[in-house]
Amino acid sequence: MTFELELLAAPKAVPELRHHLRAHDFEVRLCATELLTKVIDHLGEGTPVTVRVTGTPGGHTRIEVTDPDPRALPVLLSATGTAESGRGLALVDQLSLRWGVDQGADRKTVWCELAERLAPPPSSHENEHLYESTCA
Repeated sequence: MTFELELLAAPKAVPELRHHLRAHDFEVRLCATELLTKVIDHLGEGTPVTVRVTGTPGGHTRIEVTDPDPRALPVLLSATGTAESGRGLALVDQLSLRWGVDQGADRKTVWCELAERLAPPPSSHENEHLYESTCA
């Protein structure tokens, strides 16, 4: 399953992206929105971006955010407890198996790969149904 969305980087695009990715787990939504936020913070509002979420041959989920500036590279910072910024890429680094940047002459793609997640456990309502059918 491949998801691709072209949009303009802006604060209002973050919840829009989260909404489009609602079928994906929390970590996918978090990493995708953190990578989009990096574009907003470092390249500015209105920057055109393409967000892609795909599966890899190894069974991982790959998130890519492409923007038109090959020179502005992300830097992993050690944010202090009182710092107001610098945690986004640290979150991506902790949640992903690996991440990196692919540079072209007129663009760059910041990407990360997440492990495939198991299906969530049944809801409590489903558990009640299972309990009722085993006790009947």
